[in-house]
Amino acid sequence: MQIDISGKTIVISGGTSGVGRKMVYELTKEGANVVFGGRNQKASDSLLYEVQNNKGKAFFVYTDVKEALDCKKLFEVTISKFGRVDGFMNYAGITPVSPLDSCSAETLDAVMDVNFRAAFLCCQGAICAMRKTGGGSIVLIGSPHAWSGDKDRAAYACSKGALLTLMNHIAHNYAEEFIRCNYLTMGWTITEGEINLRKSQVDDVDRYFEEAAKLIPMKRLCLPDDYVEQIIYLLSDASAMMTGTVLQMSAGYFL
Repeated sequence: MQIDISGKTIVISGGTSGVGRKMVYELTKEGANVVFGGRNQKASDSLLYEVQNNKGKAFFVYTDVKEALDCKKLFEVTISKFGRVDGFMNYAGITPVSPLDSCSAETLDAVMDVNFRAAFLCCQGAICAMRKTGGGSIVLIGSPHAWSGDKDRAAYACSKGALLTLMNHIAHNYAEEFIRCNYLTMGWTITEGEINLRKSQVDDVDRYFEEAAKLIPMKRLCLPDDYVEQIIYLLSDASAMMTGTVLQMSAGYFL
């Protein structure tokens, strides 16, 4: 089956790193127009260079998702640049250590602001844009933590659970406008952010990931490449009748 994403305009939050960065490159390679938000200007410059070398079309909007006006601007710029929004992938997120019995109010606020409030506001912008052009697809990036979470990720788990509710809300209430929303559950993924985090915690990061893989039923941690085809599918017309779905891609890792 040929899945065609060419000509569609996709917005990605958190597009300068990890899976978000990977999807900016892959979507433009497939002919989509991509507007991505983030705070890392240097990372955005290098990504735009890669995209342009591959003759893709991408545009960076400095976006601090904690700021409501920045979330709104991300979609306003997309409309001014490309005239429409066909898809939105919410990738921006943080995952600090935060056990319930010791999580500070400041940590809780930061996690909920970045992981849920920003997603809520970006979905608002996406829906308002999509209804003007006949609909579109929203992909919320979730986590196995949404179903309870490790003990040291209480705030993160609650934020991902809230995203799951948001997905169901959009799917149930906006299907009549042909606006779809699905939840992609990512597993333990080796991104540059994950590598840098573990380097700050352990002496031998390679050995750490080898041991971590033993905890995964499929005995391997996920990589950004593992999600590419599935995200393109969710954003494309090939999934036109799919909404309100949780797509588990966690190598069998459940919490």
